[in-house]
Parts: sequence; C-alpha cells; structure tokens
Amino acid sequence: MKKKLMLIFMIALVILIIGCENPWMKDILDKMSKEKDPPRIPGFEWIRHGSFIMGSPAGEPGRDTEEVQHQVRLTKGFYMSKYQVTQEQYQAVMGNNPSNFTTSPEGNRNKLPVEKVSWYDAIVFCNKLSIEERLNPVYTILGTTNPDGWGPVPTSSNPTWDAATANWNANGYRLPTEAEWEYACRAGTTTAYSYGNTANGDYMWYDLNSDSTHEVGKKLPNEWGLYDMHGNVGEWCWDWYEAYGGDDTNPTGPPTGAFRVRRGGSWSLIAQYARSADRANTVPGGRYNYFGCRLVRR
Repeated sequence: MKKKLMLIFMIALVILIIGCENPWMKDILDKMSKEKDPPRIPGFEWIRHGSFIMGSPAGEPGRDTEEVQHQVRLTKGFYMSKYQVTQEQYQAVMGNNPSNFTTSPEGNRNKLPVEKVSWYDAIVFCNKLSIEERLNPVYTILGTTNPDGWGPVPTSSNPTWDAATANWNANGYRLPTEAEWEYACRAGTTTAYSYGNTANGDYMWYDLNSDSTHEVGKKLPNEWGLYDMHGNVGEWCWDWYEAYGGDDTNPTGPPTGAFRVRRGGSWSLIAQYARSADRANTVPGGRYNYFGCRLVRR
C-alpha cells in the first residue's frame, strides 16, 4: 500500500513539474491559487492577476502596425483608481491646478480630470500623495523618494529625471505600466473597446461628442468598474515607448528612451485612438490639455 501511495505521489509530482512549464497549465494553477481579495480602498478597484493577449488583431479597424499581439502574464494583482485624477485631488496635494479647462459642462469643476500634467508632474504627484498617506513612495530620483529633493520639475526632457527608478514592491501610488493599463482597460475582453468593436458614446468622450473635458465618471464603466478608460483625457503610463517584443511576464518597458507611453485617447481625438490596444507616445515634459493620469498601487 505504501509503495502504491508513493508511486501515485511521484506521478503527481512529475505532472505538476511538467505542468508548471506549460503556459496552459500555469493558468490553471494560477486559478487554483488566486489571491484573496484584499481590503477595499475607496475610489479604487482591485484588479486580479492574470494573463491576456496584448495588442490587436490584424483586421481591427484603426490598428497600428506596432500593436503586435503577444501574451502577457501579470503575476500580481493591483489596485487601480476608478477615475482619472481630478483637479480637486491634484490641487489638494500639489497646491496648484495646471488645467486648461476649469468650467465643467456638468457643473462641478472639481470633478474635471486634471490635464496639462507632464509625466514628471505625475510622478511627483504620486510620491507626494504616498508620503501624505504614510505609504512607501515608489519613485526615486537623485537617491531620494522625497520630491522636495528633486529640484524644479523640468519643462523639457531632463536626463536626471529620466533616470527615475521605481520600487515595484512599494505600496505607494504610481502610474500603471503599459501592460497593466491595457489589461485593466480590456477587463477580460478581446474587442477593440472594452464594450465591443464599435465606438459608443455611452462609454467615452471623444471628438464626436465633446469639445472639452468632462467630469469623471459620467460615462458607463467597463466590466471591472473603471470609468473613462476610453476618452476624456489620455493617461500617462510608466513605460518608455518602444516596439513590442515577444510574450512577457510583468513587463515594465525598456530602461531608457525618448518618449513615455500614453494610453486611452481623449476628448479631442477620433474614436480609433481610444481603442484598448492603441498606443501613443509623448516626451515626458509635455503638458497638453488632452491628457492627465490615473493611479495604481499595491
């Protein structure tokens, strides 16, 4: 009897080891050992870890050739803010409001998304908010996580600020990676938009239904409870922009570059630029009235 049990155990162990090298089996094992839902954080949705096909199929209307499909695995869940950062939130932390649009079509200017925020501004905001809430800041420049020690925020590309590093184990606020952004935007879908293959004004603000920004959360959310992932303002991601490689696990982009990734389209752009897979790139010091940011944290 003992020999039979030992034989069964050895067979199961071999299957497990072989299975761990098989992507299909890895997904099954992932599902068998899902993270427990952590405590809810107001204004944030918990996004479970998982795998997805990043990029778009060849026949998708508006597709760019750099949207090469490849499998991405995110092995850790994360919180993502349900809404784009508002002018009210930004001013409370930074003490200023850089936005161009300060009159709301819906009546509450405080709930408009902040815009004219550079990538540099966004990482300062993330670390300042983290320090304010006694969380561990993610970003380091010049050997410190305190933005007060970084000097004035550059208005054009700056080698010192471009060398910023991220502590992915810190529990503070940060920008999503490009992969995290698309994974959360898709919310399990494979269509051009998180709600289907055709532009729908019930879900997004874009050039055909807006001539300025609008208060966050006025359109329908995606299946994971995230609002304005398509349109309103584009959103900074952490990554430097480059062509996709092959399949990847927890990608964070190349170590250097000239442009940072921006996702999500905007109130001023045509619908195709708000697709889940659409990619845009901008110099990190750029400040424009059609993009802002959204936060994630552990």
